[in-house]
Amino acid sequence: MSIIDNRKAYHDYFIEDKYEAGLVLEGWEVKAIRSGRANIKEAYVIIRGEEIFVIGMHISPLSSTSTHLKTDPVRTRKLLLHAREIAKLIGKVERAGYALVPLDLHYAKGRIKMEVGLAKGKKQYDKREDAKKKDWEREKQRMIRAQD
Repeated sequence: MSIIDNRKAYHDYFIEDKYEAGLVLEGWEVKAIRSGRANIKEAYVIIRGEEIFVIGMHISPLSSTSTHLKTDPVRTRKLLLHAREIAKLIGKVERAGYALVPLDLHYAKGRIKMEVGLAKGKKQYDKREDAKKKDWEREKQRMIRAQD
């Protein structure tokens, strides 16, 4: 079950591969995400050493649960992946020029997971081509409905 989608990622990048990663979260963050107070549009994923982190993911604290805490809504959060997956991602990002992009937050067996995409950036003409394809598909559907 998806919590938040990053549709902008599909607009700006060609997604080659997807990985499901766990997140290291604090208690107030989990409660805020469950109430739908998270945003991953401006977020990006980086590699530091042998670890992967998400930067720029904004989680607005709930006023009722975080009264006694000093909260940072955009703190850097660690992603949890298997060592072989991290090694593969490091190789692709450093050698092949790929980027890591957060695609969505979702529940898996009661836990909050993030889907990370291995992506290549789109050029402006690629984005225009995608828009033309979407418009054509929409027009075809209208024509089919008009005939029925």
